[in-house]
Amino acid sequence: MKSTLRSVIICLLFCINSYAQYGSNYDYTIAPRVYSIMQMPKIFNQNTQRYIGTYVKGGTVKFNDNQISIRMTGYYLNQRMQFTDDCSNCELADGKVADYAFKIGFEKNLSYAKLQPYFGLDIGYRNNAFKGKMSAVNIDKTVVAMNSIEATKNGFTAAPLAGIKFNILPVLTLFAEGSLEFFYSYERRQTVTLDAAAQRTFNKTYQTDFLLNPLVLGLQFHLSRKD
Repeated sequence: MKSTLRSVIICLLFCINSYAQYGSNYDYTIAPRVYSIMQMPKIFNQNTQRYIGTYVKGGTVKFNDNQISIRMTGYYLNQRMQFTDDCSNCELADGKVADYAFKIGFEKNLSYAKLQPYFGLDIGYRNNAFKGKMSAVNIDKTVVAMNSIEATKNGFTAAPLAGIKFNILPVLTLFAEGSLEFFYSYERRQTVTLDAAAQRTFNKTYQTDFLLNPLVLGLQFHLSRKD
């Protein structure tokens, strides 16, 4: 009985040590995003902040050191977006949003198992820009005025994150993570009336957004095996 128990313990220790070779036994990791859901910063007097789903719009490079990895992340997206600006005046905005960020941070694995939860933090720079048209609609759903609008936010971002990884092969891992992002930005707004007067309004201010990015799905490819 004791011999059997000893054999089981040795086997478990061997398995744990084998799992430890996944990911952390390689110097570098490249992790493209396959799909992500992101909350966009507030634009003008937007009544609800929108979530945008994107495919293959960024990725992460990691430098691995046992259970801790230094990570560098970047992404870029450019797509159409519609939203209601002010319900009392029924203003509808339609245009394109361009959003990109560059971040550096760390992540720490919580186990050496094949299924690995982890947490981390990213900090860096983010730029968000919207360009389009805003229509004022009356009770009869008739457009009574139209403006050209531009809004740009750029500044500091910090995002604590948590996720989970599943090691398929020593060189390949699936991951899913989410984050809560703090975005402090310098905002510029411009409105131009689309009529003969072409009246221009320009505003500058500082804004703070708290954004929930609930899901990032992707693959991790581990490179340069350690000796």
